[in-house]
Amino acid sequence: MIRVLIVDDEALIRSGFTHILGTAEDIEVVDAVSGGDAFDRIVALRPDVVLLDIRMADVDGLTILRRMRELSRPPAVAALTTFGTDEYVDAALRLGAAGYLLKDTKPTHLIHQVRALVTEGSALSGQVTRSIVAKYLDAARAPEPDPRLERLTDRERDILVLLAEGRSNGEISAELFLGVGTVKDHVSSIFAKLEVSNRVQAALIAERSALLDPDRPS
Repeated sequence: MIRVLIVDDEALIRSGFTHILGTAEDIEVVDAVSGGDAFDRIVALRPDVVLLDIRMADVDGLTILRRMRELSRPPAVAALTTFGTDEYVDAALRLGAAGYLLKDTKPTHLIHQVRALVTEGSALSGQVTRSIVAKYLDAARAPEPDPRLERLTDRERDILVLLAEGRSNGEISAELFLGVGTVKDHVSSIFAKLEVSNRVQAALIAERSALLDPDRPS
């Protein structure tokens, strides 16, 4: 059972998301609160996933993200926003959010993305991954190869490229003819060697280091 905490200052959003996620047999919404109560509820309930509005009137989502960095085992966080061009998305990803979701996300997609936060470590499709990295995270700068990439094996580098394109572990497994368990082991090794905690942060390193081929189909 995936335990989810919803944080939003709009009661309608909290109610709607609770209802949608409640239709999934493997998801339990443990609470839905506004920003002021969020951190205490996260500590008390220890959810697996937090859907976090990054623009709230009382306590904004970025403040909550900073506080969550104090936790020994923070939950996976997807930043909620009304617009895909929200400038706060950049800061949220840098603070450790594993992705972002638009508030008008289709119900079935919302459920899928919550599951992806747990199974894949991110809530971004391939297309969204590339657009976020390109638009928000210094894509205009000249490529700067990260020295940590030298720690990766050739196989790990191949997997990093596919991961950065938004591929799931299952899709990487099929493309490289590897077992899903083997892919998971490689992904864990990549995170350790790159000193990152999730797929989005790994994707940023790949993008900034010009590992992604712009002509490669996603």
